[in-house]
Amino acid sequence: TNQWFLPAVRGDIPPGCAAHGFVCDGTRILVFGGMVEYGRYSNDLYELQASRWLWKKVKPQAPSTGSPPCPRLGHSFSLYGNKCYLFGGLANESEDSNNNVPRYLNDFYELELQHGSGVVGWSIPVTKGVLPSPRESHTAIVYCRKDLGSPKMYIFGGMCGSRLNDLWELDIESMTWSRPETKGTIPLPRSLHTANVIGNKMYVFGGWVPQSAGGEISAHDGEWKCTGSFSYLNLDTAEWIGLISDCQEDKSNLLPGPRAGHCAVAVGTRLYIWSGRDGYRKAWNNQVCCKDLWYLDTEKPPAPSQVQLIRATTNSFQVKWDEVPTVEGYLLQLHADSPVPSVAGVPGTGVPETSVLSSQGGSSLHQSPQSLPTVPYPEMKVDHPSQTNNVIPNNNANWEPDTSRHTIHPQNVDEIDVQVSLSSNSLLKVEGKEKVAAPENKITQETVKNHADATGFKESNAPSLLPVCTSNRQWYDVGIFKNNSAVVSQFYLLPEETLSISNKIESANVPDYRLLKKQDLFPGTVYRFRVAAINGCGVGPFSKISEFKTCIPGFPGAPSTVKITKSVDCIHLSWEPPASPSGNILEYSAYLAIRSTQLQENPSQLVFMRIYCGLKTSCIVTAAQLSNAHVDYTSRPAIVFRISAKNERGYGPATQVRWLQ
Repeated sequence: TNQWFLPAVRGDIPPGCAAHGFVCDGTRILVFGGMVEYGRYSNDLYELQASRWLWKKVKPQAPSTGSPPCPRLGHSFSLYGNKCYLFGGLANESEDSNNNVPRYLNDFYELELQHGSGVVGWSIPVTKGVLPSPRESHTAIVYCRKDLGSPKMYIFGGMCGSRLNDLWELDIESMTWSRPETKGTIPLPRSLHTANVIGNKMYVFGGWVPQSAGGEISAHDGEWKCTGSFSYLNLDTAEWIGLISDCQEDKSNLLPGPRAGHCAVAVGTRLYIWSGRDGYRKAWNNQVCCKDLWYLDTEKPPAPSQVQLIRATTNSFQVKWDEVPTVEGYLLQLHADSPVPSVAGVPGTGVPETSVLSSQGGSSLHQSPQSLPTVPYPEMKVDHPSQTNNVIPNNNANWEPDTSRHTIHPQNVDEIDVQVSLSSNSLLKVEGKEKVAAPENKITQETVKNHADATGFKESNAPSLLPVCTSNRQWYDVGIFKNNSAVVSQFYLLPEETLSISNKIESANVPDYRLLKKQDLFPGTVYRFRVAAINGCGVGPFSKISEFKTCIPGFPGAPSTVKITKSVDCIHLSWEPPASPSGNILEYSAYLAIRSTQLQENPSQLVFMRIYCGLKTSCIVTAAQLSNAHVDYTSRPAIVFRISAKNERGYGPATQVRWLQ
């Protein structure tokens, strides 16, 4: 939403402080030290449970040898695993806060955390090698290469009477300090900068830098300044790469201005930068808080999850996929089995000048909030599915019975995204999803997606799990969607000359949809889908391919409003008839997912046993039947039921119910 909010915190609320240490461990935040008021520093440790907005002052055990950390500011506080690492900072030697006698620190502490909440205590690790020189307002990050399991902590820059630009490395397993040799141009000496790890790169932005290249600082104003320079260190190759130089002009205000004491946080592959002081001169009364938010997309987004079917009709699909963090939108494409008419004489495609959907790589920087690129959206509605929609099955929705065990293997069924809670009360509509309160157990109702298509994912350029021909495949844009769901009833036709290019280059520029003709979906036709995420660096790789088929008229829809009521020795399963029976309902069947050896070999392919067949819209599931149930762990643990209706044409799609355990 790009909106700030002020949470109503409670508990042991800490006093306001500056230059403190701050780490985030899941949903809790730990804050250590900082300056409470001028000349008065803290060594208190606070924990915030962000899920409850509850502050708690925690008291770690003192080290077995030595003293606990003294009050300080400008230290580094880094998290790795269940331990925080505290290094350096600035202490006040004077007991009189008005008579500040600074002392730069290079002590090193380890704080062991308890799981979820609370801490164990401080310890002073025995380290080898030469300790970094005392400093404050430096940065420290922890990085662990995937192929080499030893985590390393890197300390860069800081202040110790003059600004520093030295790099130190601590092997956390062996507790050995070293000075790695680096290549490239080392950033200017600096303090009050930020450093963040994304992938194998440490991004360093801003801070106070000396006016002179020598780094010597005078007590007079104007000898040092804030910078907007931006570099990264490749932590695998130890090479510095400059992205924005200190003297680079920015007349169009397309880059964050010079600043120090700002905040920076990495979310996925995106780096956010917030506020700071411009500090053009040393005097406090000449410094201005920036109060602006920027972000940097460092690389194209990863491929989203496979497209999932929520609902199919004769001429449309409702589909969804998992969200990818920090993206601007999603490009959805389809490929049709049936021939698609070529388009002749359609105006050529192009990307508007203001579009950022470039196929080029590299980093892209934006000021937040950033709207979706100005490529026109397709004229398609994205909303929550309605229970009353006409859901019609595939004409090849075959059920293959195992006569020896009365099991079924669904080949093609759909999904309705509806949340339902266990209760005998009526359902309450909440934001398009049906919910009621549940005392103990909860169920999730959904119309089943095609489990045969969910056996595993693979790269979009790898052979499909489905028996399809990958040669001469033509992908058509459904459009760009801001959210991770879409109603698909049409797709866009490209001119032949553009089509031949776009099928060879997956990252081809997104066309102007206003110039293109649209094609409706056909009944009884197989369509394959893939989706790619979009950020400031362009369109990322496509997801694995999914295959769905539009329905043929005449079959009944899926039963709706499934309820489960628990008794002492059984459960009561009930439902409502399909909104679109397409004739007379002859019978209903209810199925239970059961344990089987086939499930062990292929966990994504559930095996079902029929537990009811009849005209009633309810049934009893006995304890004996439940004892053989399979507990599905694909999301939250649940027992899975399916219910389908039959008319003169046959069985329609099933409604799946996940009874949360």
